[in-house]
Amino acid sequence: MSEDRRKTPRFPPLRLRAEDAEDVTVLAACLQDATLRAVDMAWQPKQRRFALLLNRFRWEDEARVDARGQLIRAVPHVRVPAGLHFDGVLRVQSSGIDRDNAAAPLELLSIIAEPGDEVPAAVLTLVFAGGGAVRLDVECVDAQMQDLGQPYPVRRAPKHKEVS
Repeated sequence: MSEDRRKTPRFPPLRLRAEDAEDVTVLAACLQDATLRAVDMAWQPKQRRFALLLNRFRWEDEARVDARGQLIRAVPHVRVPAGLHFDGVLRVQSSGIDRDNAAAPLELLSIIAEPGDEVPAAVLTLVFAGGGAVRLDVECVDAQMQDLGQPYPVRRAPKHKEVS
């Protein structure tokens, strides 16, 4: 086992459930900059479920504060394997994702929840870096995310270009 792996703190796994647009905003913040491949996404039409396996960056560990209110930077930066699924999915559409290169890395930037007409009740859009997106038409917002496995160290925190 590498020295960095032994120094990685053991965190309790994060488990979240989203049942409305406000919950989706929290879920999106926890999953910002998660990495995956197209092959890590699966649409199960009979179960009306869309599922993903991803590697979540633990942003919540980047801004810890000690008892005196001093910022403590996470060293090392940490990712953790996580599972995410949406139930009640009526239809899935994707754009800007290279299905011929299913192993190409994807980076999740956000999840946007918009109210639908009567059917679908909502539209959830998973937005990826580089312009890719997956649109889910759902009968209701019903999502669950859970950390799986042990956290592991990474060299860098994700960075975004500043927009002027």
